[in-house]
Amino acid sequence: MIWRRSPRGISRKRLQGLKADMNKAVPHPLFKLATELGPLLVFFVANAKFQLFVATGAFMVAVLVAMIASYLVTRHVPIMALVTGVIVLVFGTLTLVLHDETFIKVKPTIIYGLFAAILGGGLLFGRSFIAIMFDQMFNLTATGWRQLTMRWAMFFFAMAILNEIVWRTQTTDFWVAFKAFGVIPLTMGFAVIQMPLIKRYHWNRCRWRPAKLKPAISESRLPRPVAAELAPATLLTLVHRRDVYDAIEP
Repeated sequence: MIWRRSPRGISRKRLQGLKADMNKAVPHPLFKLATELGPLLVFFVANAKFQLFVATGAFMVAVLVAMIASYLVTRHVPIMALVTGVIVLVFGTLTLVLHDETFIKVKPTIIYGLFAAILGGGLLFGRSFIAIMFDQMFNLTATGWRQLTMRWAMFFFAMAILNEIVWRTQTTDFWVAFKAFGVIPLTMGFAVIQMPLIKRYHWNRCRWRPAKLKPAISESRLPRPVAAELAPATLLTLVHRRDVYDAIEP
């Protein structure tokens, strides 16, 4: 196996970070769905059997359990889940301490508004944070990231407005049902609609082609501290990252 050094180069620290990303356990889709939908179902059932304040406490506990379970299984908590969990705990505590249901109802508006502001603000400065929010689920070209970021920013902004309309005009039970059984389908449906864009601007499809160049450096000439820490399978996996090594079959 022959390796060519990327023209941009890469530091040892960065390479170690990429190795850690590749070694992260990938959870089963049902597990991911359970950690996202489970707390909402707990919230809905607790509200139906008791009342909103009991449901708020149960929701806070369920969110904590979901984050702990995610970390135990994957050794990693997605940034969106982490931010959402912190806001749930803060606004849930305010709801229980002040005995005011307004805080828990406005919580989704704050979350969606925050995500929309982060994504939209990043675009203004030429940055796309959607990859971080979605935990690097796929690789896109710069144009693809910009378009996807803009779409999700608009979606989060629309969801913030929708939440405000629902909780201000409908009953508490209707709002809880909408939160449990309306938000997830809307989000999943919107994500499915983005698949043509993702396929169109996927890095492998648009720009990546198998290298046919002559090798510039052999595996034996890789820096020893780096080569000693990375197995060949890991290096092969890193092929799809532009800023690492390109694998060239002899």
